This record gives sequence, structure tokens and C-alpha cells, in this order.
Amino acid sequence: MLTGDNAAAAERVAKQCDVDRVFAEILPTEKVDLVRELQRSGRKVMLVGDGVNDAPALAAANLGIAMGHRGTDIALETADIVLVNDSIELLPGLMKVSRRANRLVRHNLVFAFAMITLLVTLDLAGRLPLPLGVVGHEGSTMLVALNGLRVLGALPDKAE
Repeated sequence: MLTGDNAAAAERVAKQCDVDRVFAEILPTEKVDLVRELQRSGRKVMLVGDGVNDAPALAAANLGIAMGHRGTDIALETADIVLVNDSIELLPGLMKVSRRANRLVRHNLVFAFAMITLLVTLDLAGRLPLPLGVVGHEGSTMLVALNGLRVLGALPDKAE
């Protein structure tokens, strides 16, 4: 946990959140240095922040998440993701949805590429009438779109 707050408050919050390492009373430049140090060691860094002091580190992180309700304008503009209701409890659900969306996009790209390759190959071989090619292309596009909707099944319930 990186914070500009005093050490006692930071330790209390870290204990509640089961966080092992706490860097308290640090400046914005020190936050950026710590993010870059973690990145140099091969880690991907996700940073959550809400203030002006967090903006440089949000920009340096692989993924910056701003708390939208109380966040400053600069933090909101710098972050990759904005949590509009400031509920940090949504982060695990956000990670689940993003992983599922990533898998679905990859599957859709492979399927679409395979269908186009098949249709072009059949067309070049003179085995594909134009109407059937159109139906094949549009049908595969619809399947890709419908498959993409499956990500909605991973959305967390608002009551969670």
C-alpha cells in the first residue's frame, strides 16, 4: 500500500485489508518510483487512487483505477478505469469480468479469422457462390456478436 497519509492510519487500514507491505508518508514522486521499481522487477502494477498526489503513479502503473465519486479531476483523467461509486469491493468482480472479456475477444478473433480464411479459400477455389459467401460472413459476424454478449454473465451482482 502506498499512501501519503501518516504511518499509524496506514497501518490500521493495511491490517483491515490484509496488506503486508505499507509505504506511508510518501510523496507523489516516491509513489512513481515504487511503481517503476515493481515494474522493473517484472511485476504488473495495478494502482488505486483518488487524489492529485496519486495521478502520477496512476499514469505510471500498468493499470490505474480512480475512485470516481470523491476522486479529483486529474486522478479521473489519468486513470484507465474509474469506479463511479467508490466501492473498492468491486475490484475482484472487475478482474473477473475483464479476464472473461479478454478470453471472449480472443475466441472471437480466432473464430472470425478462421471463418474468413475458409470463405476466402472456398471463393478462390470457385466453390462458393456469392449468396452463400454473404450468408457465411454475416452469420459468423452474428455468432461473434452473440458470443461477446456472454461477458454479461460475468458481471457482478450490484448487491454483492
